[in-house]
Amino acid sequence: MSEPRISVITANYNHAQLLPRCLSALLSQSVQPWEIIVVDDASTDNSLEVINSFAKQHPLIRVYSNERNLGVNLNNNRGLELARGDYVFFAAADDEVKPGFFEKSIRMLRDHPEAGLSSGICEWRAAGEDLSWYIGAAMPGKPCFLSPSDMVALGRRGRLAISAPCSIFKKTALVEAGGWIPELRWFTDFFGAHVVGFRHGMCHVPEVLSTFNLSPNSYYQTANSRAERGEVMERVLLLLESPKYADVEPFIRKSGILGAFGWPMVQVVTGRKLHWRFLSVAFIFRAARRCAEVVGRRFFPDRLARFCLKVFYGRRSRGSA
Repeated sequence: MSEPRISVITANYNHAQLLPRCLSALLSQSVQPWEIIVVDDASTDNSLEVINSFAKQHPLIRVYSNERNLGVNLNNNRGLELARGDYVFFAAADDEVKPGFFEKSIRMLRDHPEAGLSSGICEWRAAGEDLSWYIGAAMPGKPCFLSPSDMVALGRRGRLAISAPCSIFKKTALVEAGGWIPELRWFTDFFGAHVVGFRHGMCHVPEVLSTFNLSPNSYYQTANSRAERGEVMERVLLLLESPKYADVEPFIRKSGILGAFGWPMVQVVTGRKLHWRFLSVAFIFRAARRCAEVVGRRFFPDRLARFCLKVFYGRRSRGSA
């Protein structure tokens, strides 16, 4: 079987200072991607100068520039359309992949071609705080393929986690799922990843494969209000209840994974009878744990907050980088 070809898509807006770290980490991988597509979203800093400098030295980098700012999700979708590989990885300009990421992921995807994605453990770092935690550390401790039923079982125990910053997607599966749906804003990667996973199954690599830097300027932090986030969560539920996603809705509902959004999702689910089907022991357990984690991270002293994060998310595996 031929090696899976991976297209990396990097959407950039005014990250000239961080791009060298991101691109260098991609280019120093033991197994190179098929191509790196950098889509600049009409940056006003010297991002294009930095990108073009890298492209001159590395022919696998393809550079595209938007005439006007489109936003991260439309930017990612443009990259998805341009990608020529069998698989796609979305590398945020302010994040960083770990050594061996592509090599370990490609090995799993080659051995399990039925999988819709391969993921691992992602280290989240809060900028300006002495706090970090690991998303995916509670997943199985050995490399494996997980069927949709396996994923549901993990979800019911509060152990299922798919972190987009360390996930490689089968391109056809992600396109079929709708790509990054702009109306879902900050939750579009969560939605796309779980639709792909629950449709096709997923591979898991029990190692830290990337670092996600959570800063005040991150897109993840740009919601203006709880009401705004609630409106987007409502759209998530309405999409799951539509015919297009009728095949994955039962898996997502039974897994309780939507509880990962915490109290805001509880309010949305209980607010309309139409959504009550998502209420389950697994959902309530996941939501309660998320609420406790948020309280601990925001209000506890750093030492106690770090302890709580290890309790909620688990420790990284011994073989992690």
